[in-house]
Amino acid sequence: MSLDLRIPMGLMFTFTGLILTVFGIRTNGDAVLYAKSLGINANLWWGLVLLVFGITMFLLGRRGQKRVALELAAPGEEPAGQEEVRRGH
Repeated sequence: MSLDLRIPMGLMFTFTGLILTVFGIRTNGDAVLYAKSLGINANLWWGLVLLVFGITMFLLGRRGQKRVALELAAPGEEPAGQEEVRRGH
């Protein structure tokens, strides 16, 4: 089975968003650092945006791989651990 590109992209954006979010939280209230951005903590906000985007991409990639696994399975035969996916759990 081939790797869905949304999975490594999602991991990359999630990791980058996590770093920016943590940096934004730790530097929150530093007026000198955020003077150029009119006092807006751009690191925190863009970190959260990247974090949400990365998690979304990762989850969509995992869902796509599960769908491909179900389509490739022989009719009447479920791949290991996929019974819950077909029932909607």
